Amino acid sequence: MQTLTIAGNVGNVKDLKKVGSDEVLNFSIAVDNGKDKNGEKREATWYDCALWGKRAASLAPYIAKGSKLCVQGRPSARAHDGKAYLGLTVNELTFMSSKAENEARSDSKRDEPKQDGGQRESYSIDPNDDIPF
Repeated sequence: MQTLTIAGNVGNVKDLKKVGSDEVLNFSIAVDNGKDKNGEKREATWYDCALWGKRAASLAPYIAKGSKLCVQGRPSARAHDGKAYLGLTVNELTFMSSKAENEARSDSKRDEPKQDGGQRESYSIDPNDDIPF
């Protein structure tokens, strides 16, 4: 089985959807590709990610545009209208932003500013474990 690990910033977050008896949260992640030998910034690589099940419902409020995540899962690719799209079915997820930063991004959807708490925390999610919060 192939496994891909990527780290980047969340772009678009779609609503949590019900698919049969399961739930799915779709979001995109932009992976920074650094600079080329001339110092020019390379274009980011975008991945369409899918987080399934109970974890999707539990983590949906914490995954917001701009959040820094590291995700691991099964990669996929598809073509549509001559464009290639890269995908990832998420098995593991780690928040790389601080808890305060994630809450501020979540609250910004409701126009309620939050203050940054400063300290960074990381939450790793194993698909076989219960949600730790």
